Amino acid sequence: MNRLLPSIASLLLAIFLLASNAQAHQLSTAYLQASMNSTGVLEGELQVRLYDLEQALALDSDGNGKLLWSELQTREADVSLYLNHHLQISRNNLPCTLILPTPWQIDSHFNEGYAVLPVRAQCALSGDVKINYSAFFNDDSQHKLLINFKHDSNTSPSSENRVISITQAEIIFSTENGSRLTSFREFIYQGMTHIWAGTDHILFLCSLLLSCVLTRHQNHWVGKTSIREIIIHTTWIVTAFTLAHSITLTATALNIVHFPSRWVEVGIALSVAFAALNNIFPIVLRLGVLTFCFGLLHGMGFAGALGELGIPADQQLLTVLAFNLGVEIGQMAIVIIVLPILIAVRNSIWYTRYSLTAISVVIMLIAAQWVFQRL
Repeated sequence: MNRLLPSIASLLLAIFLLASNAQAHQLSTAYLQASMNSTGVLEGELQVRLYDLEQALALDSDGNGKLLWSELQTREADVSLYLNHHLQISRNNLPCTLILPTPWQIDSHFNEGYAVLPVRAQCALSGDVKINYSAFFNDDSQHKLLINFKHDSNTSPSSENRVISITQAEIIFSTENGSRLTSFREFIYQGMTHIWAGTDHILFLCSLLLSCVLTRHQNHWVGKTSIREIIIHTTWIVTAFTLAHSITLTATALNIVHFPSRWVEVGIALSVAFAALNNIFPIVLRLGVLTFCFGLLHGMGFAGALGELGIPADQQLLTVLAFNLGVEIGQMAIVIIVLPILIAVRNSIWYTRYSLTAISVVIMLIAAQWVFQRL
């Protein structure tokens, strides 16, 4: 067992070092709102981020770092060709005739400029609708297309919300019976993937878990003897974090409260740094209160990510609930993976005296970098 301990420590440290390469960036998201009538005509609009278009097609002809409306208009044919190639719609396995008619417009989401393009397609009169999308994945593997699709089912109008990503580039909509359950499952998945991709949330949670298996004795960390006590302590901390970020996620997503996203992100980075520092110089030993307070900030961060994906107006509560549930599932998966490792090594001197400090210092450095990036 002693021979395995340094390997485990190296693995943990490598994970955190790799995490330091993750840069905070605006979520790359495109939006497609479309409806289909009884004659097989699909109409709506496609919104794509100007930055993504520039990355894919180099539209900034003068190279000044600013994409002008005139530069977009000059390359209108290239943009249409690119999007037609990467957005394919079919019904009953028959391709729809897709056009992106003018005029185009400009809009803004989360301080990002977007091109708004009308979409029209003539499809077959019946059958399932298949949407295949692959734009911008080569430039940003985290890019997503959020789809709001409305159609008339056999009984009543139906609306579904789905997300296309590099791991799921094709979506099929059944026009016979639309399902809110499908949208619910989709946003559960998005909540899970968000926390797994959110390095700041992962490092905050791991900073707390690092000392969950320990207790203070004569100004030193020592391993707790009771695994039951560790599990109870961890449960309280995870519950406090869950309760706090659920409150602010719901309140922020539903526009009940609002705080500037920039300062929320700075606060999240500071919370990661403080949680790591607390492992080295224990100021707060009752982590439940600390976790709850910082969890409120993290909930606002989750809400920002959900807001960038888009919250359907007719399914607000359902979407927030699904996304929040996905976050909890993703969070518990992290705990289930990390906690047994820490329980196994909690009694070794190299962990309590050295590795805990070393890992916490690495997390602090990563968090400090985020603070300067986000200011």
